[in-house]
Amino acid sequence: MAQAPTKADLEALSEFRYQLRRFLRFSEEAAQAEGLTPQQYQLLLHVKGYPGRDWATVGELAERLQVQPHGALTLVARCEALGLVRRESGTADRRQVLVHLSAEGEARLLRLAALHRRELRSLKEVFQVAHISAFTEQWQ
Repeated sequence: MAQAPTKADLEALSEFRYQLRRFLRFSEEAAQAEGLTPQQYQLLLHVKGYPGRDWATVGELAERLQVQPHGALTLVARCEALGLVRRESGTADRRQVLVHLSAEGEARLLRLAALHRRELRSLKEVFQVAHISAFTEQWQ
């Protein structure tokens, strides 16, 4: 049977969640200052940051955003109307929709990424989750 978390474990988990929420709030405010919704920023990030390539499918974006595919498609359409992304049909499967950043979308993403990098550096110690590792090991 797993050992119950200690007060120190709960404090560590609370601090982690607090700092994570602070980072997310920073990210939301930075995106809004750039004229984007937080979801639009995340979409741009996941398109450019998809492993191994500079584009992503709508299905992959839905997974990364943790939304239904039709929700991701709606978000892609809004971003396309703003000139942030462009859609293409897949070459192997014409039903597949490939999403690429436009020059404007990439410029906005890079500005936001620079801000996020600075913020993450300030949280470097918080997100070294060694104290969380000890906590999770007790629950295995």
